Amino acid sequence: MRQFLITVFGVVVGIIAFFFLIFVFVFGLGIIGSLSASMKPKPNQVLSFDMRAALPDQGMGDTLFAESTGVVDIVRALNAAKTDDRVKGLFIRADRYGITPASAEELRLAILDFKTSGKFVVAHAQGFESPSVFPYMTIAAADEIWMQDTTGFAVAGIHSETEFFGGVMEKFDVQPQFEQFYEYKNAVNTYTEKGFTEAHKESTTSFLTSLYDSAIAHIATDREMTVSGVKQFLNASPHSAEEAMTAGFVDKMGFIEIAKDYVKEKAGGEDTELLAISDYTIDSHYGAPVIAYIGGEGAVVTGDSSHGGPFGGDLAMGSDTLAKAFDDAAKDKAVKAIVFRVSSPGGSPSASDQILAAAERAQEAGKPVIISMGKYAASGGYYVSATADKIVAMPTSITGSIGVYGGKIAFEDTFAKVGYNIEAITIGGDYAGALSADTPFTESQREGFRGQLTDIYEDFINRVSTGRDLPIETVKDIAKGRVWTGEQAKERGLVDELGGFLKAVDVAKELAEIDADKEVRLKRFPRIPTAGEQLQNLFSGAEQAKADIEALKAITALPEVQAALRAHRAAQKREALHANIPSVE
Repeated sequence: MRQFLITVFGVVVGIIAFFFLIFVFVFGLGIIGSLSASMKPKPNQVLSFDMRAALPDQGMGDTLFAESTGVVDIVRALNAAKTDDRVKGLFIRADRYGITPASAEELRLAILDFKTSGKFVVAHAQGFESPSVFPYMTIAAADEIWMQDTTGFAVAGIHSETEFFGGVMEKFDVQPQFEQFYEYKNAVNTYTEKGFTEAHKESTTSFLTSLYDSAIAHIATDREMTVSGVKQFLNASPHSAEEAMTAGFVDKMGFIEIAKDYVKEKAGGEDTELLAISDYTIDSHYGAPVIAYIGGEGAVVTGDSSHGGPFGGDLAMGSDTLAKAFDDAAKDKAVKAIVFRVSSPGGSPSASDQILAAAERAQEAGKPVIISMGKYAASGGYYVSATADKIVAMPTSITGSIGVYGGKIAFEDTFAKVGYNIEAITIGGDYAGALSADTPFTESQREGFRGQLTDIYEDFINRVSTGRDLPIETVKDIAKGRVWTGEQAKERGLVDELGGFLKAVDVAKELAEIDADKEVRLKRFPRIPTAGEQLQNLFSGAEQAKADIEALKAITALPEVQAALRAHRAAQKREALHANIPSVE
């Protein structure tokens, strides 16, 4: 029996090795093919990118089945392509649904900058089916906007919804027990309230209005219209493609294939290559002064960053990963300054503190740290930015949210109704049972919990006061958990300059005393793992993965979970009309 099991195991290992070798062989052929193609570029190239795919803020390397190209990658590529004689223009396949405001605005700026070279920009849309203004705003600056004539133009404005479960909690005797600092730290309102509080509604309306006004102004400028004219047309949405063209929002009608042929002809005919922007090679500028580029995207967590894994997935800013990145950049004698790109809604206070401490160590080592805010840098995302030498944000970046919240939901009365009982034994102090999901806080537990949050909040506002050189009373007034746009934040001293990633690089050059017109080499910290390395990490955790899969099987077999999955699959099949508005913790 033992020999039989050894034989079976050997066969299984052999099969896995066989398929892995096939994968490596095919992967290697792909690399060789791509290298051959890049070595023999066509004389006429038109860069292209597809906005319909998920667009992270920062490219996180390649997954096994797709390339992860982010906003920063596109911006850098377009900046390089301006002076590349092979590149004749840009072709954009427009998004039909949603994109975050800051991502839309930074891409718009990159398109406008690319056009200064005299090269053309053509965009094509198979309809604008989302009422959100941001997908259209992104490409409004194109020389020509094409649209499939059988589709619609539904661009109207911004729509944001917030769910409130306070009534549900009350109905089932569930006790949400949260502390928040302060009234604008509204993430907990979902559980504690039945509707908007005055502060919650006022804050949300304020920053959404700021985003809307900015988008309308950009569209009016790019399409050479008046703001009132843009508002009048959008307020009357939806429109047909023909109506959009008559009003000047669209230039030509046609299917995507016709638009591509048109672009190739415009660039030089049959010898023209439509080159995906992810395949465009940027000159590394070896020998030039070095600026470190540290990227952080996703929730702030303790431990390692997550780049989505080999098959894609959630992103996370890991405190260990980023602390090491700052320490490595600080030790690198070639590095003259550090640009830290932050795109995070917040997360763990302790992880945020670890990252900030590493950034401050780099500053002490003589490396200026410049923050480049992406789509959002709020709560913990602002905390890690607070003491930087300079903070650069897009006008529509979501930032601020200087505050903290925490708590639990107690089910004691709910459990009693259904006959479910939990009996606890506590050894030690009263606070040992503070986070029990059964019983509410005792008075002393709540006092202790609030005391912890008070310390975190006081530390947060003190960091901001010191880092931004603002009186503590001023910080207290603009904090309270309130969310600001980048433009609003600059007016209040939370941001130094408005602009995107390239603006932050320019600021870094200035602080590092590098000539403004001198090229620099951007060196990324940490190095993003390749798809093969991600796969290796996946295999290294095979035993844990097997256990996790078995647990998931048991959970997904439950009838209620099956029903939820069926509803989710049905929703995924529909092309629902929605606006992609960023949420902030």
